[in-house]
Parts: sequence; C-alpha cells; structure tokens
Amino acid sequence: MTFGITTWGAYIPRPRLERSAIASAHQWVAPSLKGLAKGRRAYCSWDEDIVTMAVEAARNCVPTLNRKTVREVRLASTTAPSADLQSSAIVSAALRLDHDVRVLDFGGSHRAGIAALGSAMRSSGEPILVIGSDRLRARPASAQEMQYGAGAAAFLVGDQGVAAELLGFSSSTTLLVDHFRAAGAAYDYYWEERWIRDEGYLKVGLKALKAALLDAKVAPAEVTKFIFPAPGKGIADAIAKAAGIAATAVADSLDAEVGFTGTAHSLLMLANVLDQAVPGDVIAVAGFGQGADVLVFRATNVVVSARPTIAVSDSVARGFGVQSYTQFATFYGELYPDYGMRAERDTKTALTEQYRSSDQVFGFVAGKCSQCGQVQFPQLAYCVECQAPASALQPLCLAEEAAKVLTYTADSLTYHPSPPLYVGFAQFDVGARLLMEFVDVEPTTFGVGTRLQMRFRIKERDDTRGYYRYFWKAAPAN
Repeated sequence: MTFGITTWGAYIPRPRLERSAIASAHQWVAPSLKGLAKGRRAYCSWDEDIVTMAVEAARNCVPTLNRKTVREVRLASTTAPSADLQSSAIVSAALRLDHDVRVLDFGGSHRAGIAALGSAMRSSGEPILVIGSDRLRARPASAQEMQYGAGAAAFLVGDQGVAAELLGFSSSTTLLVDHFRAAGAAYDYYWEERWIRDEGYLKVGLKALKAALLDAKVAPAEVTKFIFPAPGKGIADAIAKAAGIAATAVADSLDAEVGFTGTAHSLLMLANVLDQAVPGDVIAVAGFGQGADVLVFRATNVVVSARPTIAVSDSVARGFGVQSYTQFATFYGELYPDYGMRAERDTKTALTEQYRSSDQVFGFVAGKCSQCGQVQFPQLAYCVECQAPASALQPLCLAEEAAKVLTYTADSLTYHPSPPLYVGFAQFDVGARLLMEFVDVEPTTFGVGTRLQMRFRIKERDDTRGYYRYFWKAAPAN
C-alpha cells in the first residue's frame, strides 16, 4: 500500500514590506543593509500569527468535505503565541475537526516542519494533517530582519490518491549550534555565517542528503527538484553542486517576495514545487537545524489533479507592497505607539463562555431554521424569524460561505491596532447578514458589492494576561 502526500496548500500574508524601506530606516546605523535591499518580505498583520496562517493553509489543503477523514494534526512552529496552550488544538477547532482527533505541536528547530512531515510519512496509519507555520521576528537592523518572512504550508498524508510517494529519507542529529533563542527572549542569536555554511550546511546537510538519496536508490542526476532552505543566499546551489545535483534542479527559494519562513519554509517550497510537478519528478527536500532531515519523493500520476485551487504562486501574487517600516515594527512589537485613551480597556476573555460557544466562535457555525429557512448568527434559543425553538436550527458553517459587502465604513475614531477600522454588514449568499470587520482592505478597490471570503484571525489581544482571542473576519475574495 502506497502512503504519501495526497493534498497540499499554503498561505502567505498579503502585506509585503519593501526591503529598501528596512534599509532606509536603518541607514544611519547599518548602511551595509543596502546590499540586501532587493525585493520584498512577507509579514503578518497585527491580527495574524502562526495559528491563523496554519488555519488558512489547512483550508487550502483539505476541502471541507474531506476534513472528517483527518485523524491527527501536527503543527510545527518556533514562534507559537503560547508556551503552554496547544496551537494545534485551536487549529483543529477552527477547522471543525472531530473531538477525537489527536493534536501535536512540534518545535525547537527550523527543521521541525520537515521532521513532522517525515515522521507522518513513516507512520503508515490514518490520514494526518501536517502544518508548518512561522512568524519569525528579528532584531532591528540585523540581516535576519531583511531575510525573514512569514507563511504556512499544509500537507495531508494518507494512502488514498497519493500524489507524491516517499522513496527514501535520512535523519541525523549533530549539535552544531548555528543559532538559538533563549526561553522568553525576543530574538535569535546567530553565529558566524561562513562557519555555519562550511561546517553546517556543506558538511552536516550534504551528508544527510547523500544518505537520503542512497536510501531512495536515486542518483543525484535523477533529482528533478532540490529544496534546501536557508536564510542566506547560495546555500542550496553549493550543496547541489557538491552532491552532483544539476544546478537547474535547485528550487525557487521564494526569497524575492516572501523571505525565509523558518519551520514552514521546507514545506512552503515543497508545496510550490508540487504545484508545478509532473508525474515522475523526483524531489529531494531538506530541513536543517542541529542536524538535518531529508525526504525524497516521486510525483505520481495523481499530482496534476491533486493541485490545490490556490497555488503558492497565487498567494505570492496577491501580496501588496508596504513602504512603512514603522507599521511593520509596530505589528511585531518593536514600537509601541500612543493609541490614546480609547486603547485603555480590559480585553479579558471569559473562558467559560468561550468553551460553551466554541463551535460558533471557532467554527463560525450559524443556525439555519428547518421550518422557515432563516440563517442566523449567533444562534439564539429560538428562530428570530418564525420563533421556532433552538432544536429547529440546523448547523451551517459560515466560514465556507461566500458573501459580499452590503455596507461599510472606515472608522478612524474607534481604537484599532491598524487604523482605520473597516467595519460593516456582510451579506452572505445563503441569506445571513452579519456585522463584521473587514481585513486586507485596499481602499482603491474595496466597496459595496466587493466579494468576500472568511478569514480566521485574532479578534483581540489580551496583553495583560498574554491571551489571544480568535474569530472570523471578512476579506476581499482572491
């Protein structure tokens, strides 16, 4: 029985900071950054994090009708919002997976994403959803601030409709510390770049690659696409040359528009390669960090039909350029603007009510009256149209329903982390009408009638207690 990748999907935040804006902001202290100032890097808006990106990547990966087949969720990240609260559990709730689904969080290294995929590939059990998601933060004026990005990728692993089968793998552990981040610290500490390249990537990484190709019984010249993500440039090319892999096989690093996305990057690059793969392609993908994991796949005849509706290239193309370094720095906690007294409020979450209403809050489940057909959110003890009892309300997930802008306003008086606050009524095609927050708004193209799709986002941040409250918002449709 063949066990492998059946579907995949990705998500990249829309804001893209021009690297020239970063270099300009630090010209006074780090003029050398000008040499890295080409292209743009993806970054999260104030209401996005590794959980929201993971949900969106998973939605692109697993169609609604197939989610009941998922029996386990593995989420890899080094930038989870909570130290003692499973991010994968929130993702599972937002996807409306069954309560008996097992959830696991992976971390501790940038290779955690490919390690999670590798362990799932070798389980040969029930369908497993593997997600890598990271929102990397770097010290201002550092090279990493220019190199880093944000994004997520998801893969469903199973034995039905396999699009990429595993041919071989290798996994090694070597305590070579290229970078680290202390518990509670904001930034990574990096060692000397040339030493990391020569002793780490070109020895540890190369050895793992050769072992995986040997296990797969694949000659280097047979590799169609080679994926070896790293924050710096030229690493994959150097390893490919040393291994005997053709230079043309080195996969697009996505550096020009996205940047390095940590645990997600091996998976994000793999998703991009699979989007374009043809049957028979041999793909070697690696993850590096205190050793290396390398997986070797062969695309099957299913790979073309298994492609997601939204490709990685689509997510890359839908980004919009941002010149404001201060906005980026504020969203990432480097600056703390004075928002005024309107921002002085307590955002404590009532965890008891959140639990009782979890299906509505996380799953965005409305009620459709079986007697009159009225759709309502939130669900009450009766139908607002015909007063039928709550037992007559059938669950309807609005997260998957299309909508359009009925009315909207851009409110600059109400406190909002990214003013103005766009809010108004979303008219759903199924009949529901709901007051919602609009996100990813481009003022020149947004208006009444704009088609909408729902996005899982942070509703409020409780900075006093360190808790994020999540809900659904409406964004312009792709």
